[in-house]
Amino acid sequence: MGIRLHTKIICLLFLPSSFFAFTVTGHAQADNKELAAKGQYIFALAGGCACHTVPKETENAGGRAFPIPFGTVYSTNITQDKETGLGSWTDQQIHDALVKGIRSDGSHILPVMPYEAYSGMAREDLTALIAYLRTLKPVKKATPQLKSWAPFNRSLGAPLWLKVFGRFSDPPAQAPKSRIERGRYLVEHVSLCSDCHTPRNFIGVPNRSLYLAGANKKIGPLGQEVPNITPDKETGIGEWKREEIAAVLLTGTKPDLDNIQGLMAEVIEHGFKNMTKEDALAIADYLKSVPAIKNKTE
Repeated sequence: MGIRLHTKIICLLFLPSSFFAFTVTGHAQADNKELAAKGQYIFALAGGCACHTVPKETENAGGRAFPIPFGTVYSTNITQDKETGLGSWTDQQIHDALVKGIRSDGSHILPVMPYEAYSGMAREDLTALIAYLRTLKPVKKATPQLKSWAPFNRSLGAPLWLKVFGRFSDPPAQAPKSRIERGRYLVEHVSLCSDCHTPRNFIGVPNRSLYLAGANKKIGPLGQEVPNITPDKETGIGEWKREEIAAVLLTGTKPDLDNIQGLMAEVIEHGFKNMTKEDALAIADYLKSVPAIKNKTE
């Protein structure tokens, strides 16, 4: 027994260093693959970042137009193209863009991008999301320049708006697991239901007294009506069962068998349809727990 053990030790001592490097690299690749897979799910929970895809065009390549009070802003290319996308950005630069609204060159991203909401994303989820973004196939597509009659809109307007109206969050290390807290976390910081379903004024400031109460076409994003998703029984979803709310998120089919349209249909197709039923039910439970607000959006 002693001779065999001694022989094994000697053999190990004389193994080439490349063997150990190969082993370490193999483990690292497996870990990165697992992290990216988790990030792919976070990406799905975020609606597949559908705003970065022009309908019926290449996914994640940006260029979608969003009207703002001072002109038009375009979503960016988030693929790994080094010239027009995120391929030359460091992980830290992608992190800062997602949660601080700062580009790799130090310029400010207009708060049309919901980095305030993403600032509350758990650190483990954000790390995984960045790992997944690294896997997106490079697509060369330049982002159109901001169109604005206010030339200092980005350099002065964004910092001023954030100083007056901005609400950033301290992210937890890990995402909540309990059902209602999990639902609140997703609604506020990942799936961003609150970002679209809470009406805003003409300069984009959310009316928090109408939290999740929807908006009509005049003030809704891209001129679309956004329904009231509070538990109000007359104008909201108070009559819906939790399973019915979850079904809408996963399939886009309402309790009356009508289909969801517009932006919501896009986020379902790009991501929500891949949400686990457990997470869909967590969102449903949270929506049922918020104050009912009577607000007719039609």
